[in-house]
Amino acid sequence: MITLWHNPRCSKSRQTLALIEAAGMEATLRRYLEDAPTRDEVIAARDALGLPAIEMMRTGEKLFKELGLTKDSPEEPLIDAMAAHPILIERPIAFANGRAVIGRPPEAVQALL
Repeated sequence: MITLWHNPRCSKSRQTLALIEAAGMEATLRRYLEDAPTRDEVIAARDALGLPAIEMMRTGEKLFKELGLTKDSPEEPLIDAMAAHPILIERPIAFANGRAVIGRPPEAVQALL
């Protein structure tokens, strides 16, 4: 079973879901923009990805700069920003067996299949 932090309006998110389904796997979809992850869930996602918080953020979002964030910001403010503003979380993120990948490119999800 794969859990996918999904935005149905995002082509990469839809492509990632299609790859999961084509592999015969079931996906539990979490529309993270409507069902925002908690701070602890953001931390767990970061840890499962094995990446620094900045690498799971959409730094090109206008809000990123409006909040005064930079690529050099410490982890804590970045995590807080993602929990408060889930639009800042890179999408999609697929989770399985304690691991996670960002579906950019969508084929990255194959590491979990």
